[in-house]
Amino acid sequence: MSDPLFPPGAPGLAVFLNAGDPAGRLADLAHLLDTQHVDVLELAVPFPDSPTDGPVIRRSAARALDAGTTLDTVLAELADLTPKLTHLKVVLLADWSHSLRHRDPAATARAVADAGARALLVHALPPRARPAWQHALRDEGLPQVTTCYPTSTPEVLTAAAHGAAGAYVYLVAHYGRSGTTPTGGHRALADTVTALRTAAPTTPVAVGFGVRTAADLAAVADSGADAAIIGSAAVARLEHARTEGLDPVEELRAYLTDLRPTRPPHPDAPGGRTTAGTAGTTRTASTAGTASAATLTPASTTTREDHTAC
Repeated sequence: MSDPLFPPGAPGLAVFLNAGDPAGRLADLAHLLDTQHVDVLELAVPFPDSPTDGPVIRRSAARALDAGTTLDTVLAELADLTPKLTHLKVVLLADWSHSLRHRDPAATARAVADAGARALLVHALPPRARPAWQHALRDEGLPQVTTCYPTSTPEVLTAAAHGAAGAYVYLVAHYGRSGTTPTGGHRALADTVTALRTAAPTTPVAVGFGVRTAADLAAVADSGADAAIIGSAAVARLEHARTEGLDPVEELRAYLTDLRPTRPPHPDAPGGRTTAGTAGTTRTASTAGTASAATLTPASTTTREDHTAC
């Protein structure tokens, strides 16, 4: 469990999916991601009416909930799936109110770790519940994914960077809903990436929201981030497969081929890793600028920063 979620070298890739959409195909989709050398599957336990997700992910969550997907069913699938993966790591995302509110933090952290998840992201974790969950995760040795925004204060950025030790900071590219692109583009996140790396040099920074094309991957790489997170674009391809009666695995394979036309070699192969679509782009601290001042989101607002676990 000591190997990093995102191997060093060219920027890594994480793909977000809702467990249970499509029903019964999680193992097939994860195997595809594994063979395509995607680094992380950010797997959500579906929950209704997410205030931070766009219509594509919200529809996906609704389908998964209708199929009976729960935290318990997801953990059971993961326990069977994770020992079979060779490269892909699974990070579990669970909403506090829908999936965790009435569960014991210590027992739940142990169950998540036993199922083979490498880290946990708790969505909308209220401040009053954070100490208990942080303590449980530390005791279990289960890293947490934290979140922040480009407009977060230096204090929040520092807390997020330190809180994500062993996992990664999810840098949400902008306020709003998933699937939308930041006005200034992903390269404009360089200052925030530098601030996070200055606070915790060994904590990876992964950028999400609006990342859907090879050009977006290149822009994330230019920001100096360690990884990009693909969400709505991948979920939309699965929805398209459902609508058109296509195989969701093949549809996702086609999307990943478009995203990274030249598949990266296996990490153990001579020459190491490269990022297709951004060949020759390497991550260096010099691509980022200096930290900028920011404003803090009010604690009463339900945003991804509220679950910085943080």
